[in-house]
Amino acid sequence: MSEFSFKLPDLGEGIVESEIVEWQVQLGDVVEEDQHIVDVMTDKAVVEVTAPVAGVVVKLACAAGEVLAVGAQLILFATSDHDEAVSIQVVTSKDPEPAIVVVENPLSPTDTTVAEEAPPTQLAAATNTDNHRQILTSPSVRHQARSNHVDLGLVTGTGPAGRISNSDLNNFIAAGGMQVNLPKNDITPKNTGTTALKITGLRRVIGQKMLAATQNIPHYSYIEEIDLTALEDLRKHLNDHRQVEQTKLTLLPFIMQALVKVLADFPACNAHYDDNAQILTQHQGVHIGIATMTEKGLLVPVVKHSESLDIWQCAAQLVSLAQVCREGTAKQDQLIGSTITITSLGAIGGIATTPIINAPQTTIIGVNKLQQRAVVRNGEIVIRSMMNISASFDHRIVDGYEGAQLVQALKRLLENPGAIFV
Repeated sequence: MSEFSFKLPDLGEGIVESEIVEWQVQLGDVVEEDQHIVDVMTDKAVVEVTAPVAGVVVKLACAAGEVLAVGAQLILFATSDHDEAVSIQVVTSKDPEPAIVVVENPLSPTDTTVAEEAPPTQLAAATNTDNHRQILTSPSVRHQARSNHVDLGLVTGTGPAGRISNSDLNNFIAAGGMQVNLPKNDITPKNTGTTALKITGLRRVIGQKMLAATQNIPHYSYIEEIDLTALEDLRKHLNDHRQVEQTKLTLLPFIMQALVKVLADFPACNAHYDDNAQILTQHQGVHIGIATMTEKGLLVPVVKHSESLDIWQCAAQLVSLAQVCREGTAKQDQLIGSTITITSLGAIGGIATTPIINAPQTTIIGVNKLQQRAVVRNGEIVIRSMMNISASFDHRIVDGYEGAQLVQALKRLLENPGAIFV
């Protein structure tokens, strides 16, 4: 039998490790060359990794949710074509000793059998008379199931050979799974269960980046209210008279266009700061990151060279990037290279926010709720469309006065939107 050890590839951008998000193959699977085998998380996006060879999966490096160093073994393939049984093992952080699975004739697609052998200290098996299947799990899971009055026969295991893990049981309990064998005098059972969730994937990356940003960057925030009545009138007029192929305008394209004009006078706010080398790199191109909420967490796709786009092109790119992010198909190149970020809570709004800078940038612009308010104009109370802008700056680079000047310049353009296009 010959074997092929596939190492976790270098996914670029100086990445030294990646998290295993989801395996697309299981032990014993016959895999074709270039078949999608695993999804891994970099610090920017989920990347699909494909098989470099055809063969049978005989070893997985770790369980989903664990982190693996670049260059470490990711997966082991058996590539022989003779009738030799192959021992398969999977190692997880919760099982110090691997569970063994034996696959006969591993490369024969029509004759593959699986049998499991493991020490009783690792896998405890019992037969459930209700569903007539073997239950594979650990003693700790059985103890938790008894404590919560859960019939393990009702729980679907996601581990090798259907083994039930702690997370399988926790998910079953959290979903309101059936409880059995309650004490007769306990008519209304007490809810004593807890759910322990390992922070993995995009949420783990977001947490690491936010922690690093708040620890390493001395933030200060500046908040100003802006009268967007005239801009809203212009936006409505442009939408009412747009061409069929033109994307409907939201508020963000106007802010992007205004930022392009403003940043020419504030180059330190369109920059990257390397605090190790103590070098500030000011960018002539304006590459605007747009914080976008997805089901898995926050992503920041980038509208590159916004200075070369008109307002309709900005709107089209916003829609396109938001779509690929929410569908989970955003490419690495679409998530890197931003020089300044806009973050918006959209309809949720809020009076003010204190956004965290997207390192190594020096500035982030927060868009708050647009709403009609009673304000004083020329000694009279009138109703205007008002919104607050919340901007955060790296105080090592941008002084308070300079940050305030940028926001005031942005305010002047947004309150007089015709000036954006002059």
